Amino acid sequence: MDPDWLLHDGRPIADATVLSHPEQLDRLGAACPEAVPTAVLGGDPCYDRILDALPHRDRFRRALGVAAGQRLIVVNSTWSPGSLFGDGDEDLLPSLLPRLTAELPADEYRVAAVLHPNIWHGHGPGQVRAWLDRARAAGLVLVPPLEGWRQALIAADCVLGDHGSVTYYAAAIGTPVLLGAFPDATLDPDSPVAALGRTAPRLRPHEGLRAQLDHVVDHHEPGRYRAFADQVSSDPGASARLLRRVFHDLIGIPEPAGRPALLDRLPLPAFEPAERTAPVRVLTRLLGAAPPEIAVTRHPEGPYEPEGDEDFGWDAHTVVHEDTRDTSRLRLADIIVRYGSADDPRVGPPSAWTAEILSRHPGCALAVYVTGVDRCTVRLRDGGVVRLSATACPDGRADLCDPVVYASALHAWVVAGKSLSEAVASGVRVVTGAVRRVVTVR
Repeated sequence: MDPDWLLHDGRPIADATVLSHPEQLDRLGAACPEAVPTAVLGGDPCYDRILDALPHRDRFRRALGVAAGQRLIVVNSTWSPGSLFGDGDEDLLPSLLPRLTAELPADEYRVAAVLHPNIWHGHGPGQVRAWLDRARAAGLVLVPPLEGWRQALIAADCVLGDHGSVTYYAAAIGTPVLLGAFPDATLDPDSPVAALGRTAPRLRPHEGLRAQLDHVVDHHEPGRYRAFADQVSSDPGASARLLRRVFHDLIGIPEPAGRPALLDRLPLPAFEPAERTAPVRVLTRLLGAAPPEIAVTRHPEGPYEPEGDEDFGWDAHTVVHEDTRDTSRLRLADIIVRYGSADDPRVGPPSAWTAEILSRHPGCALAVYVTGVDRCTVRLRDGGVVRLSATACPDGRADLCDPVVYASALHAWVVAGKSLSEAVASGVRVVTGAVRRVVTVR
């Protein structure tokens, strides 16, 4: 609302200055009274599309590969020196994202990043992807700059953000918010965004991330940000009607009779399962033998270590994607994995690829070919080939947990000296966090 943005030679640039809420009119009058005669209330079409799509939250979560029991953490940054991806002293976000993907157990959390389009434009897509390359290899979903961010916002269990509109929208729809950066001194103290900064909790970047995120989610009160929702739009759900009226008045023609003003609905994004090309450190522990029950927790390898003393009493092994950038890691892998179609003519059927991998890498114990969202083919060093498949969710949909988890559980069972025939006879119970899955072994 600064005059530098709204005026030229002391006169308003725009014929209509669209405001989304009446409270903005008072602030416009204080900041730039010359523009007040052009002000019109038009609601918020972006917010209206979000409200319309809220019933599809579960679909959006599945599109992002969020499995049962997983929490989706959406990290958001607007553009400015005071933003989470700003050029301040700490340069927080490029180091925060790999920390998140390293500290949060891979099968209990999914992490997505939503960056303002001006960040992509100012630095270039190549530079942005380079900065976030390590986190992407560890499982980060990098949401495109123009489309898909609203769906990710709706799907989120928590938004880690700043003073940008995405974080404010998250609060408005009742999503837990944690502020990673917030330039209090540069914001209008009377604005709703500044009020959010005084209400939402702040990230402590030098402390453990998981505990902070879990606390925000577990202690969130659904009505905490209701007042902010009331200040998003003057007329929720009516922006298309209000804006069409403004546009036709400016053009000087009547609105089309008998045709409602409508907004495009948010599309269902393409399915994006988790596929980590960075080596993964896997911890396993046998919980029971009849039937086999194994706990599994996984963290991508990197410069950041997970919190706690969870190594105690656990056995460890390493899983490496065949397409890992550092091919030397394949020589040290306990399990080598590939994701693809079972009938891919380039690599042959899973039985052929798994045999090739074990022949080429004598230190590898298992070769795992993931052929679907809930199943994989595994070849063991002794020549046995099994197919693992997870029991469907109660609603009949496929479980979206990474099938490599099931192969790690089977590896732990066999390494412990247990019989493969026992696993075939009764299946395997795989525990990730608080979720127990039944996996069939054939």
